[in-house]
Amino acid sequence: MLRVEGVHKAFDGFMAVYGANLHVERGDVVAVIGPNGAGKTTLFHLIGGQLRPDSGAILFKGKNIAGLPPYKICHMGLGRSFQIVNIFSRLTVFENVQVAVLSHQKKILNLFQPARGLAVEKTEAILGSVGLLDKAGRTCGLLSHGDQKVLEMALALGTEPELLILDEPTAGMSPEETAVTIRLIQKLSRELGLTILFCEHDMELVFSIANKIMVMQAGESIVEGPPEEVRNNARVQQAYLGGNE
Repeated sequence: MLRVEGVHKAFDGFMAVYGANLHVERGDVVAVIGPNGAGKTTLFHLIGGQLRPDSGAILFKGKNIAGLPPYKICHMGLGRSFQIVNIFSRLTVFENVQVAVLSHQKKILNLFQPARGLAVEKTEAILGSVGLLDKAGRTCGLLSHGDQKVLEMALALGTEPELLILDEPTAGMSPEETAVTIRLIQKLSRELGLTILFCEHDMELVFSIANKIMVMQAGESIVEGPPEEVRNNARVQQAYLGGNE
């Protein structure tokens, strides 16, 4: 579904991503790990269209999307959440997801049609799938941090993605919220058949839900494979998992 091949991205001479490679098959749950500054978020921005690569190819369902604007990539079936929560804080939970659904259905251009009654069933179904239906009428700015992160996933689901990219989905969450989010990601993969690509610092989460892991260091992909292969890699143990030298 997704192939990143030899992608480079520099900022004022600093090489943030250096020859990154990544392969995601349909149905995979793939984690990207590495220390702060390894290039994980930059790589996700390159895939999502927020940044344009200097060189290399990014193939989504066989088409090179490198340099395309985010809205075109989204309409092709790639949705994402961000490291910093990106929601409409003054709207309700329901309205946030409704906006995403209506945008995907291209029903946002009619100024004379009230939006209140549009896409209600679809919006409620998405909120139900992520466990936020009971908070549909709540203003988003009043939600807990964990619920805001989950809501951002719901916004991405409103665009009916085939590949969902999550940038540190449990960052700043309590242990209880993290456990809920782990179950939610597993549910999205299992019940909705979503392909999921995420980056995360919580190694327990990574090894509990990913079927493949790619490790980045200084902008470069240093290993990619099944969790046990990555866990047993000496370089990964030394650099990221606390193994002995």
